[in-house]
Amino acid sequence: MSIRHIVMWKLSASTSEEREQQYLEIKSALEGLNGVIPEIRSLTVSQNVHKIGDNYDVVLDSVFDSIADVEAYAAHPAHVEAGKVPKSYAVARAQVDVEF
Repeated sequence: MSIRHIVMWKLSASTSEEREQQYLEIKSALEGLNGVIPEIRSLTVSQNVHKIGDNYDVVLDSVFDSIADVEAYAAHPAHVEAGKVPKSYAVARAQVDVEF
């Protein structure tokens, strides 16, 4: 079994240009963790292309071998630093970890 770790953010941006800029900063910071944190099997950050209503703006989709690996990733200093970027723009956050 593996763990799919998914995090979504609603951004503070008030314009599509600002939302794009925030998304690109988040994508760069978090995808930069690939190859840095050994527990990551895959990690991508994508933008919602169907922004209507209360939909979230950005999603992180990542895969780990175990919950222990997710916890090691979360505590890793590189993740703590990179995590400051979405925190600086997010007005809401949701997370789910599922086995597959």
